[in-house]
Amino acid sequence: MAPNLRLIQALLLAISSLCVSPGVVAAVGVNWGTTASHPLPPPKVVELLKSNNITKVKLFDADPNALQSLSGSNIYVTVGIPNSMLRSLNSSKKAAETWVHDNLTRYFSDSRTGVRIEYIAVGNEPFLQDYGGQFDQFVVGAAINIQTALTAANLANKVRVVVPCSSDTFASESGLPSKGHFRPDINKTMIELLTFLNKHRSPFVANISPFLTYRQNKNITLGFTLFKESAHSLNDSHKTYHNSFDLNYDTLITSLSTAGFPEMEIIVGQIGWPTDGAANATSSIAEIFMKGLTDHLHAKSGTPLRPRNPPTEIYVFSLLDEDQRSIVMGNFERHWGIFTFDGQAKYPVDFGQGLKTLVNAQNVDYLASKWCVLSNNMDLSNASASALDACSVADCSPMFPGGSCFNLTWPGNISYAFNSYYQQHDQRADSCNFGGLGLITKVDPSMENCRFSVGLQTSVSCTLHGSFLVYWILLLTAAISLCL
Repeated sequence: MAPNLRLIQALLLAISSLCVSPGVVAAVGVNWGTTASHPLPPPKVVELLKSNNITKVKLFDADPNALQSLSGSNIYVTVGIPNSMLRSLNSSKKAAETWVHDNLTRYFSDSRTGVRIEYIAVGNEPFLQDYGGQFDQFVVGAAINIQTALTAANLANKVRVVVPCSSDTFASESGLPSKGHFRPDINKTMIELLTFLNKHRSPFVANISPFLTYRQNKNITLGFTLFKESAHSLNDSHKTYHNSFDLNYDTLITSLSTAGFPEMEIIVGQIGWPTDGAANATSSIAEIFMKGLTDHLHAKSGTPLRPRNPPTEIYVFSLLDEDQRSIVMGNFERHWGIFTFDGQAKYPVDFGQGLKTLVNAQNVDYLASKWCVLSNNMDLSNASASALDACSVADCSPMFPGGSCFNLTWPGNISYAFNSYYQQHDQRADSCNFGGLGLITKVDPSMENCRFSVGLQTSVSCTLHGSFLVYWILLLTAAISLCL
């Protein structure tokens, strides 16, 4: 019987090795951003995550309310460090030790009730070209000091340090993955970062946006971006590409190989599709993209340069819509969520259990069912100017070309602006004044796909920076003029 036992053990070992071999399905998590005037309360967000079997979440900071709500949830967490902190963390080991103590150590006190923190994200896209290099020199030093602080706190074997990088850190002038490379201005810094990550067995975190690639590259078709089988393929050095994701991913693979790190583990830190604020930014198209992406990952086929070896993890961008995100890149920036700002699902998503209808947030605390609209009983000559003022603070992104409220005619577009301002200011009576032009109503003015929202009870006062004011005025003037 002994030989049979050894044979069985050998078979079990072979089977177990197959189970952990390259080609396992990537874990799917979400990014939880809070750049919103009325964010869904953290306990509600954690309930939303758990009810939808989402087991991984990436935060952009170390918000204590979010971390406290995640305690005991069994959800794996990536805690973010804002770019604004990189300079101090680079220059001071003490600052790094303090950050680790305040934001990590306290949450590891109990394995049952603590937070399952697995990564610290040092900065968020710190090498983004739009930042003009202001963070470049601090990133690696900050990461090293955080790693040293983890070691001192006996957490280095539990938490890994990563640096989420934007897709513009790597490029290919020809559009072919075989010509991929890191940007020349940051190439030296990237090699330093990769050396650090490799030493500590940390993955490279890349944010990939097929939606932006499609908008910015006239040679990329929508079908190619949406994983359509009928889309025209692209050939590169005897490799055939059938979708934009593989094209972007293998451009990164080549960039890593050129830098000397061909086997670097990769995590996709952000990937998604917006649902409003631009052409082709709709829930139906977002659903097609997400299904194409998850089907592709579950097929375990990898990419042409890494066959049967997909990214180990991907994080959907994002969980919820955020009405205060910068719209410099476009109005769609406020509509990346797979849920609306109040936790209502937009379309089904596969988080590893097959394509399922998502569970909405429960028992959400809304403000009263009241809206602010334009009164028709007044002199309306200043209505457009009042709408401009409202949208310089509130979110009017759905009103622009491609948006769900773009087809609103006058005075509906004025009412939308008024209501957005009114809800953002907690339905205060004086926030529906507009020189006597505003009227509070209990009749929902929503039309077709254009939702006139009601705010949440929780309130975080937030206004747009002055640098965006001119941008809003120019865009809104154009939108209103189209409706007159």
